[in-house]
Amino acid sequence: MKKQLSTTGKFSRRDFLRLLLAASGATALTPFLNACQALGLIPPTQTPTSSATPSASSTPTLSPSLTSSPTPTATPDPRTPVVLVKTRDRVAGIRKALELWGQNPVEGKTVALKANFNSANLSPASTHPDTLRTLVQELWRMGARSLTLAERSGSADTRSVLTELGIFDLAKELGVDTVVLNDLADQSNWDMIQPPGSHWQNGFPFSKIFREAEAVVQTCCLKPHRWGGITLSLKNSVGMVARYMNGLDYMNEMHASNIGTKVAEINSAYTPSLILLDGVEAFITGGPDQGQKVWGDVILVGGDRVAMDAVGVALLRHLGCTGPASRGPIFQQEQIARAVELGLGVDGPEKIRLLVDDEDIESQAYAMLVQNQLLRE
Repeated sequence: MKKQLSTTGKFSRRDFLRLLLAASGATALTPFLNACQALGLIPPTQTPTSSATPSASSTPTLSPSLTSSPTPTATPDPRTPVVLVKTRDRVAGIRKALELWGQNPVEGKTVALKANFNSANLSPASTHPDTLRTLVQELWRMGARSLTLAERSGSADTRSVLTELGIFDLAKELGVDTVVLNDLADQSNWDMIQPPGSHWQNGFPFSKIFREAEAVVQTCCLKPHRWGGITLSLKNSVGMVARYMNGLDYMNEMHASNIGTKVAEINSAYTPSLILLDGVEAFITGGPDQGQKVWGDVILVGGDRVAMDAVGVALLRHLGCTGPASRGPIFQQEQIARAVELGLGVDGPEKIRLLVDDEDIESQAYAMLVQNQLLRE
């Protein structure tokens, strides 16, 4: 378990340097120092000397977009929470994030679970087995009545992917039903969806498993996409759509043009109850199946796909990603912009609050760095 830094105000130089190395990088030094000052960890006189002397009016204050939990306010905060836990321990991080979130949308319900098994490549290309195991255990603990893991891989054979990664065995051990969506060839298993203003020629076939479940839970990874810009919670929903139906190849249609827009439109078919993003490891190039892998050191939990993906893009930028995900305002990313048009989530970064443990100083500092990216135009 990581040592917690003192919150008594006696913040040593050694603690400061250790936190600086743990939660920031040279490129993020200024926002990190501002975060530390805002949190009361260091006074302005402890910051490195610079040629400019800040005026009294420039003293940093804690931004309203970052809150600790619990938050003793007289009125509820209207912003959408995204829980952030800085960690490399998936098991402890997931449990802590769910506890901080403080919601239980699965008790007594049939739950459809969507993980990220686009290929048989290991995390962050696919859901880490520790992430799936811990999430399932927590869903059972929260009182889920049943759990069904349904999946369709991309260009790879889904059954082979799940076999190679040991998912069938893991699901059986955990009491989870598994469904290979490719095996559901009968059209009765699918609903044809055509969103308002759709860019799909004749709509798309969406799995009834997710449409009819009383709660939908998904867990996604932290990575860009070499064609679609990002592949986070919105993109993870593509695996709920049939590839082939009535002689048509819907994935070819999706990739032919406006891929990000069509990805967002898929999400109009359902509303998730819970989203878990495993960013302990991340790709910062390529994606979705391979790329340059780095430590992301984070678990996110929330219920809003737009908020989750916006924070995910901010994380990718903090980690140094390249490609389309690294350019322009976050809410102008194609997937996010179209999702906002469809009313699928928050419509701006100011509507998001990063929720962290009020005793977890490393997560607080990391959240400030992510928030700096989130608000940057």
